[in-house]
Amino acid sequence: MTPIYDLHCHSFYSDGILSPNDLVSRAKAHNVSYLALTDHDTTQGIAVAQKAAKDEGIDLIPGIEFSTQWYGRGIHIVGLNIDLDAESLINGVAKQENSREQRARAIAERLAAKGYDGAYEGAQKYSGSELLGRPHFAKYLVEIGAVKSVAQAFKRYLGAGKVGDVKQMWPDFDEVIGWIKGAGGVAVLAHPDKYDMTRTKLRLLTADFAEAGGEAIEVISGKQKAGLAADMQRIADMFGLHSSCGSDFHSPGQPWQELGAFEAMPKNARPVWEFWST
Repeated sequence: MTPIYDLHCHSFYSDGILSPNDLVSRAKAHNVSYLALTDHDTTQGIAVAQKAAKDEGIDLIPGIEFSTQWYGRGIHIVGLNIDLDAESLINGVAKQENSREQRARAIAERLAAKGYDGAYEGAQKYSGSELLGRPHFAKYLVEIGAVKSVAQAFKRYLGAGKVGDVKQMWPDFDEVIGWIKGAGGVAVLAHPDKYDMTRTKLRLLTADFAEAGGEAIEVISGKQKAGLAADMQRIADMFGLHSSCGSDFHSPGQPWQELGAFEAMPKNARPVWEFWST
């Protein structure tokens, strides 16, 4: 049987639902052979996932999904086969965590100015092992009766243009690519079709990504419309990039992002795993 590589998924250490153990078990049930855990800006779940993967007979690729920006637009870059002890990675994760912390504090201060004191501590109750973000503040606002639902919390206080809409200032992606490569990893442009760009702008993004040292793009991200993988492969070929694939799994009940449940990569693709399997 042809091995299945799923090189993009999330656990409850970022915005996923499952524990690393349950994530690996689900991957095994869906016949995934090689799994990369790529939580947002953290590697906390990898050690647990590696142990579970060994027990399940799956190869676990250490990964991460860094938040970054390109001309003010939020872009995600996946790092694959990274050295978790590399100084560049540790420093990069710390910088991202500090950025998220400052944003959370700013949101709490703005909500306090509206009369909702204790929002930071209140939101923490809902974050668990996740990084603190607006959904947790929304749940706190529901808890204290400020709003009736999470949707209403975003509509009144946390959505675009509202008091709690604090913009995140992520590093430019040449810096992030440097963190990944400094950790011996491969930098992958995540889900390029999901940035809602024209093909001209997407080519400009990919050109800058390649020039900054990026080495691959996800030609497949979950279940896609017919022909999209071939389209993304043409862009990869245009800039001499390798190709990656992944479900971008977050939780059960989302069949369009189920682990391992996506089409095979185009036949002419140069798979990203060539970097570590040769």
